Amino acid sequence: MVGAVRRSGPNRSLKSAVFLKRDKTMLCKSLHHAAFRCKDARETVEFYTGVLGLNFIHAMGEDHVPSTGKYSPHIHIFFEMEDGSCIAFFECPEDAGETSGRDPATPDWIQHFAFRVKDMDVLLKAKADIEAKGINVVGPTNHDDFLHSIYFFDPSGHRLELSVQTLTPEMDRVHRTSAMAVLEHWDERHNWSEREKIFGAQSGYVHA
Repeated sequence: MVGAVRRSGPNRSLKSAVFLKRDKTMLCKSLHHAAFRCKDARETVEFYTGVLGLNFIHAMGEDHVPSTGKYSPHIHIFFEMEDGSCIAFFECPEDAGETSGRDPATPDWIQHFAFRVKDMDVLLKAKADIEAKGINVVGPTNHDDFLHSIYFFDPSGHRLELSVQTLTPEMDRVHRTSAMAVLEHWDERHNWSEREKIFGAQSGYVHA
């Protein structure tokens, strides 16, 4: 794929500007944790520490959910990344439902958790290391020259992504100022049959 994309249409930059504010007084400062369900807490600890090298920093549990009071014996485990943000899991053996959290009709590629890695060399080494552990890995996949990613599943069926942000500062500017135009194009059609009107081509991307 080639560089950033070309966008068109009236008042696009004005409408998009609402979403481009980088206000240091934002309510949400950073990600503390995202939480999912797992089928086995010990297996999950072994995977996230042994395969991905995260720090296992906290485990807690109750017979009743602290926020709702509902009876649901569980353990809640937390894994820390380099920046202090976490991914967390609940093992809830007495509750029904898929441990992946997906509706059975939802494609398995949609719901996923993406980790950022340092650079492409690290990404490619991670792919080799993970495959050496017998885990199937898809990619690297180029997403709009915005991210390069690899994908694989954890023991509970959660799809995971390791990604490298590969866009240039100029590409970043184009992506940010054109996001609303892309959304409006989608809202009008809900398909990409007229893709060239927003991306400049039926496949791939052209420079702005």
